[in-house]
Amino acid sequence: MGRAAELLGVTQAFLRSLDSAKLVTPLRSEGGHRRYSRYQLRIAARARELIDQGTPVDAACRIIILEDQLRDALRINAELRQAQQHPAPEPDTPD
Repeated sequence: MGRAAELLGVTQAFLRSLDSAKLVTPLRSEGGHRRYSRYQLRIAARARELIDQGTPVDAACRIIILEDQLRDALRINAELRQAQQHPAPEPDTPD
């Protein structure tokens, strides 16, 4: 956790608060140390950005969750549009 906090320029308490808020739930090593993925570090950095702008922690968490959901919805929408433009050929059926 110390290394993650150092990379992000935040305190360990800040990272623990994101864990408590269920925004990021790091894996634990056998020794009980928190292990953050790159994705979780990006989420934590975004939270810090919002909080530094004066957004309360709970609101920052909600904003990040909604941004993530929007990104997923846009990706799915693009995939569906692509599939609609280029439909898969139908299999041959016996007569």
